[in-house]
Amino acid sequence: MIISSQFDAGNIECIDQSDEGNIRLSIRADHQSEFYQWFYFRAANVKHIACRYVIDNAAGAAYTGGWKDYRAVASYDREYWFRVDTSFDGKQLVIEHTSEQDQVYFAYFAPYSMERHADLIAFALDCEQCQVETLGHTLDGQAIDCLRFGDPDKAGKTLWMVARQHPGETMAEWWMEGLINRLVDENDPVVRAVLQNSVIYLVPNMNPDGSRRGHLRTNAAGINLNREWHQSSLEKSPEVYHVLEKMKSTGLDFGLDVHGDEALPYNFLAGTEGIPGWSKARQGKLDLYKQTLARINPDFQTEHGYPANSAGKANMSYCSNALAEHFSAPVMTLEMPFKDALDTPDNEQGWSPERSMKLASSCLDALYLCWDEMI
Repeated sequence: MIISSQFDAGNIECIDQSDEGNIRLSIRADHQSEFYQWFYFRAANVKHIACRYVIDNAAGAAYTGGWKDYRAVASYDREYWFRVDTSFDGKQLVIEHTSEQDQVYFAYFAPYSMERHADLIAFALDCEQCQVETLGHTLDGQAIDCLRFGDPDKAGKTLWMVARQHPGETMAEWWMEGLINRLVDENDPVVRAVLQNSVIYLVPNMNPDGSRRGHLRTNAAGINLNREWHQSSLEKSPEVYHVLEKMKSTGLDFGLDVHGDEALPYNFLAGTEGIPGWSKARQGKLDLYKQTLARINPDFQTEHGYPANSAGKANMSYCSNALAEHFSAPVMTLEMPFKDALDTPDNEQGWSPERSMKLASSCLDALYLCWDEMI
């Protein structure tokens, strides 16, 4: 048996595999940070062997509530990811699986590699109405890619959507792939209607360094980017700095910040209640968008989510709060589960890349239906 993770987004350390079929593992923490929970590794020479992959340090993970009722994902081809038996006893996370092939991959959620990201950008470039701009570079020297759909000289409104500030939340970039697949379709009447009235800016991956390094939550300097929107710097958080400078130059009339939540088995939206400029009108827009999205897509719901902040209690370092206040615009945080959507479960895959992409398409439809009231 050979356990490896020396590849794009890989993360695991093999502690002991001397007992065949019983492999002890440990997740590496993010660089210069105590955060860890993301894992992604390959097990080779395991065909027809009943294996127990025991993650010894699971109790120290960033969000231990994420292990409750959680099942890891596995894949033979790194395209189709399915759920496997997983348990947590308060100390160790145990993944049990008998492979049908000589090698199998396991991950916290279906990975989205930087190679796939490069392919996604190249795919979008084939669309005549898409332009790609490199806003700057990360601390590791990777490009910060920004896609623009629509003509800013003709558009009346400016929409911004960013994803994967936390690199381990890979469902966020799967969501982006789904949205891009929709936007490149010039025959789609909803896309045409939205782009007649707006220009859409997308940052599919806000954290390329953390993504490649196999981090859960931080960039190359161990910085949580979603706490930098009030004080970003080229030294610590160039990703936020460059994106925010671009936003200031274009303006922003609507924003979505796309994430994944470790513990809650639901898709939900978090608003910006608690910012200084919050109002009944803003509450109405938030409620309308939530309700419309829930009617369109049964995977989305409005009952469960984060509690709203009290007046004046919003953390202004968060992306959505900072942008909503600065631009006086509706900005929301979309959260998707690492586990499954409890109200609409899929025993084979749980919440998946495919469902993330479908939800992105629904988000565009909901925006179109709410346009006059939202924007």
